[in-house]
Amino acid sequence: MILIAGPYRSGTGDDPAKMAANLARLEEAAWPLFAAGHVPMIGEWVALPVLSSAGAAGPLDPLAEQVMYPTAQRLLQRCDGVLRLPGESTGADQDVAIARERGIPVWFRIGDVPGCGA
Repeated sequence: MILIAGPYRSGTGDDPAKMAANLARLEEAAWPLFAAGHVPMIGEWVALPVLSSAGAAGPLDPLAEQVMYPTAQRLLQRCDGVLRLPGESTGADQDVAIARERGIPVWFRIGDVPGCGA
């Protein structure tokens, strides 16, 4: 399982359309990872439904602080690697730091992930 990390809320000014565009950019890496035999994972795929089921209004709800980053932290206990996509993101940088602490590989280009090379 490879965690795809990159900007989601960062740089959007909390504009929902920009956050959706950021999520779509993260999701672009899902197929190449899957095709190479990995299970792609994006923290928002888990965190956003959790927020919704808790009655939160979305990623800007005060409850999000208790769900968004902690979700990635929990996922990283089960991930075999992190693909860090370009763009400023405190959360993605935190994911990289946690991965390195745990000795989990971190890649910065999809082509560097095992099985995804040209």
